[in-house]
Amino acid sequence: MVDNRYATALVIACVLSILATVYLSVAIGTQHWYQYSSPTVRGEANVSELRSLYEEFMDGEFDEKTYSDTLFRLNGTVGLWWRCVLVPSSAHWHKERDAKMMLECRSFTLSQQFTPKYKEPGNHNSGEDMLRTYLWRSQFLLPLVSLGLVVLAGLTGFCACLCGSLTPTLGIGILHLLAGLCTLATVCCYLAGMDLLHRVSMLPDKVDGSLGWSLYLALISSPLHMMAAALLVWAARSHSQNYYRMSAYRVA
Repeated sequence: MVDNRYATALVIACVLSILATVYLSVAIGTQHWYQYSSPTVRGEANVSELRSLYEEFMDGEFDEKTYSDTLFRLNGTVGLWWRCVLVPSSAHWHKERDAKMMLECRSFTLSQQFTPKYKEPGNHNSGEDMLRTYLWRSQFLLPLVSLGLVVLAGLTGFCACLCGSLTPTLGIGILHLLAGLCTLATVCCYLAGMDLLHRVSMLPDKVDGSLGWSLYLALISSPLHMMAAALLVWAARSHSQNYYRMSAYRVA
């Protein structure tokens, strides 16, 4: 029979785990990890240049410099799997001052996620930037590892419930701790990668960058997983100690 304290801890841990998993899943699937604020388009010549960047962004070959410049100039947002720009819905950009804006997005394919980063974006002769390359790959792989650990923990917990045993609780807690650490490492890799990108690709004048809500969701999910891990480990350790005390009492 499970003590009420342990049952309460397990329920709270399950709620925290579900919240953290939902937050992380939403963060992975959305593009608002980092966003740029660009000045309003002025002049037909400037419009032509931006339209050319936009067309290359949507239909051209994958190139870090091309899509980065487009994000800088067209109020772009970029996440783990998506890159988007904000453009007027009208075909005549320069003729309508208050044109309705729409978000146009392109996804990063699996092969593009593993594309090397170069010391000078767009210049393949500048040599591969190993640090940026592996930071990008880590920020793509680590959240998937985190979700995989949570799924494994959920399956283990479901089997433990069917068997009516608290024995696997410690292992489930450790899996949640590792998931939280992977999520935190994802955010750190992403921020470090963006900082290095801005060092090699200077932002144009009057263009500002800021963190988006998707990144904050991922950041919130990490401590939630760790809190769930702490409750599960506490329940497992306390139940184990009480079990051994009861066993010793019965023997005595």
